[in-house]
Formats: sequence, structure tokens, C-alpha cells
Amino acid sequence: MKIGIDLGGSHIAVGIVEDGKLRYKVEEDLNKESNLLEKMKELITRTLIENQGTREEIEKVGIACPGTISNGNIIKAGNLKLYHFPLVEELKKEFANTEITLRNDGKCAALAEKYYGSLKKAKDCIFINFGTGIGGAVFLEGKLLEPKKYSGFEIGHMVIEKGGRQCTCGKKGCFETYGSIRALKQEVKKELHIEKDITGKELLNIMLEENENLDKVMQEYIENLAIGIGNLIDIFEPEIISIGGSFSYYDELLIPKLTTKIQEKNMTFNEENLPEIVTAELQNDAGILGAIL
Repeated sequence: MKIGIDLGGSHIAVGIVEDGKLRYKVEEDLNKESNLLEKMKELITRTLIENQGTREEIEKVGIACPGTISNGNIIKAGNLKLYHFPLVEELKKEFANTEITLRNDGKCAALAEKYYGSLKKAKDCIFINFGTGIGGAVFLEGKLLEPKKYSGFEIGHMVIEKGGRQCTCGKKGCFETYGSIRALKQEVKKELHIEKDITGKELLNIMLEENENLDKVMQEYIENLAIGIGNLIDIFEPEIISIGGSFSYYDELLIPKLTTKIQEKNMTFNEENLPEIVTAELQNDAGILGAIL
């Protein structure tokens, strides 16, 4: 039995993976009071119980986690407020005889899309995961680019606005403070004077309504996306860019607008043969599937 775990800034999902397919999945929200380690143990146990499995049957646990990962440790995950946390070592105390791996969530989702989804046919391609933050990965000649020291390619933390919005990483003006789904929610709530939190479905319904003030928010959001993605196109010249995470729920509304913006004059250095921008096929399951690869 192989178990994949996807840690997000606001959720945790645990699933059983067989032959590249997700056979079972359980997902719960995380809040400020959540003990991440205990929640992981709880959901692994629940997964075993509901599938009539035992700990001895677990062949591998693969964990996809946001932030900087190195040698089984979470070096820095601002959205989870975890720093230099030995996650694999701690989980091994409970599952001593199980192989446990930890990898950046953007890389996990990217690998899943490369092996099973939207990037199968491309050699030079980029995967971008939009959710609470922004993560991603780059493939050149079919190979995942990985630095030796840390997981790298922190797409969400390239600065697109000098002295801009405060980011959880400590810097200001990071791409994810303007382009993440969380940033979009914040701007929509601010413009419409909504004080309560809103779900993804509520956000979609709001975005589908005709509203001049909201049109301005959407226009600015698309422009910020185009700046960040345009930078990546200029650096890596990909054939395809696959966009996943929560963004995939709004793809029919956002991707045509984003594609049109990217195609405008002077948005990229080489304006001919721009990459195709597609929706990730595996949506929010990509992290779990990729954690096992």
C-alpha cells in the first residue's frame, strides 16, 4: 500500500495510490489550532481503518509539502508557519518500519502532471500551482530541474512589485501576494466589503456576476498573473505551461483572459510561438499522486 499526503496552506489530504491512480482520498481543513503532525497520523490511521489495512501493509508514505524541503526536513514553509522542522524523523517515531519521503508540493504535482497528465507530451514545460501560495517546477529536455541544496524554483517568491505587499516569507511584493487564489479572494472580499471567509465555490459564483468594480479587480489580477508568467516564459521558453491547484476550478473563466493578456505586445521578449497554457488534468489530486513518484 502506498499512501500519498498533500499538505496545503489550509488543508491536508491523504490518499491511497495504486498504479498511478488515486483509489481513496480523505481531506480536511487546517486551522490555526491544528497540530500538523497529529493530524497526519490521525488521517493515516483513518485511511487504514476505512480500507481495512494495517501498518505493516504500508509500503511507502510520500509527503508533498509547500516551502523549502531538504533531507526530510521542512526548512521553511511560511504558510504553515514551520521552520527547520524534522517532519520525516518525527513521523518515523510512529511508523518506524515504513519508507517515508518528503518533497516540495509543487514538484510533486509537476511530476504527476508530467507522468500522467497535461505535460506528458512536452519536453520543455512548466507547471505552476496556484492556491494559498504559488509553487511550481520546470522541465527541460524532459528532466525536472532540481538544485542540489534546496528544492528551489520558488516561483511564488519572485518579486513582481518592488516594496509591494508583505509576503509570509518575509519579503515584499512576491508573485504569490498578487497571483495566488488567496490573494484573489482577499481582493474580491475587500472590493465587495465581505467580512466573512468565502469558499472556492462562492468565489466562482461572485466572479461570474456582472460587476464593474469586480471587473477592475479581475483585470488587475490577470495583469499580475501575466507579469509573473511572462517572466517564466522569457527565462525558460516552454512549450506548454500547465496551471493547477485551486486555479483549475476557475480555468474556463481565467485561462482565456490570461492567454489573451500574455499575447499582447511586449508582454514577453519573444512574442512568436508562445507556449500553450493549459489546465492541469489531475487538479488537486496531483500532489498526492506525485508524492509517491
